[in-house]
Amino acid sequence: MLARWKTLRSFVAAVLFAAGFTAVAAAAPAQAVPATVPLQITNNSGRSDPIYIYNLGTQLSTGRQGWADANGTFHPWPAGGNPPTPAPDASIAGPANGQTRTIQMPKFSGRVYFSYGQKLVFKVTTGGLVQPAVQNPSDPNRNILFNWSEYTLNDSGLWLNSTQVDMFSAPYSVGVRPVGGAVKTTGRLKPGGYNAFFSALRGQPGGWGGLIQTRPDGTVLRALAPGHGIESGALPTSVMDDYINRVWSRYSSSTLTVTPFANQPNTKYFGRVSGNVMNFTNGSGAVVTSFQRPDADSIFGCYKRLDAPNDLVRGPISRTLCAGFNRSTLLTNPNQPDASSANFYQDVVTNHYARKIHQQMVDGKAYGFAFDDVGAHESLVHDGNPQQALISLDPFN
Repeated sequence: MLARWKTLRSFVAAVLFAAGFTAVAAAAPAQAVPATVPLQITNNSGRSDPIYIYNLGTQLSTGRQGWADANGTFHPWPAGGNPPTPAPDASIAGPANGQTRTIQMPKFSGRVYFSYGQKLVFKVTTGGLVQPAVQNPSDPNRNILFNWSEYTLNDSGLWLNSTQVDMFSAPYSVGVRPVGGAVKTTGRLKPGGYNAFFSALRGQPGGWGGLIQTRPDGTVLRALAPGHGIESGALPTSVMDDYINRVWSRYSSSTLTVTPFANQPNTKYFGRVSGNVMNFTNGSGAVVTSFQRPDADSIFGCYKRLDAPNDLVRGPISRTLCAGFNRSTLLTNPNQPDASSANFYQDVVTNHYARKIHQQMVDGKAYGFAFDDVGAHESLVHDGNPQQALISLDPFN
């Protein structure tokens, strides 16, 4: 994976987990997926700024990191340095407001970045590409308005999402046009939803408004995801402590049952707390994995004390716990995951960033945290035989 690629760290694996490992295989294409698929980018933003597009990722056939030009031709990154050296200019001129531009997507696991008004700054280290990390005030992209979509295109089809795992910024939606079928879309905000999100976040008690980043002139650029907010000091580290303590207390005297695969209802794990540890046992009573009491950063990032390896036991349990903590469903339902979005974010202590994003989406779906796909609440489109991919740069008003 690319350096700093926390969001997409295991995008295909997450899709397989969500599908119970069988649904994706069952969706194999009727014919071979071509080497490239056209991506239509439509600019409906209402802004006059020039748009710059970047298609960056890992070439699936070789495992090499690089970028694709407008024709879908792969270019590997050159050897980097320490300190990092400037990356080649991988930008593609995007469409003007009201216009459309089509480029080719190769078989990648990667990101499509788009920026307004300025090109993004990328550098290469000896370990790979350094991507924007705007939680760092010295990042050269800190005052640039930009966003990105994530995708995997392989022989089994296309997975394309809109993501807010790292930040909420310039609005966009994604789609896929199947061969002989209707376009599937997701990620579109409600009318007025962009401004409504920032207004709601500012008004949320507990320091949540500190996630919002602006330019020196006051222009709103983005809201950091809460994990990055903790990292940068914009959100208190104690923001989830009360809920964590209540969960730990509850399951010291009762059992949390996790059924991680929708198509395997008899695969269950049973969690009980002892001291600072939650131990999970299988049906035979053997301990299969254990989790230290998490902190807010572990919860928001779904890593550290809630690490989720790509295995068949700890990973699926961890991603279920991560979803339960972020959505605050662990105290209202001892059987996880909780599939009903009506039960999400009802506790006063919750991931208010993710809650407010979901509230502003037309279809209610979003990637507000890394495992928002638990229960299929993520903003993802997939097709096993895609004819065309679509990204719409949507209005800000």
